[in-house]
Amino acid sequence: MHIAHIMASCMGGIRTAGDLVAWMQMTRRMKISDAKAYVADKLGIDVIDLTNEEVMRDIRKDLKIGMVTSVAGSPKGIRAKYKIAELLEIPIRSVALFKSDLGL
Repeated sequence: MHIAHIMASCMGGIRTAGDLVAWMQMTRRMKISDAKAYVADKLGIDVIDLTNEEVMRDIRKDLKIGMVTSVAGSPKGIRAKYKIAELLEIPIRSVALFKSDLGL
């Protein structure tokens, strides 16, 4: 169910920052306004830019945290999740399991 909430969340899912805000709401139990402010701060942008697809595409590309449309050489799947966990300073179970399998 978490995935459905993340993808349908307030700001257009992975196209913008809806998935990142949803992670903060679920992992840190933040209210939406606090989650938006936290994510915007981590990304180094204003809260209003979280809903701008053009701004977020560039940021997602630069930070290597995944995009809806695949770009050759850009992180996908677990690599993008790893970067999100690192950026937002949150635990993501699949990332932790992947790290433990590799002995990291």
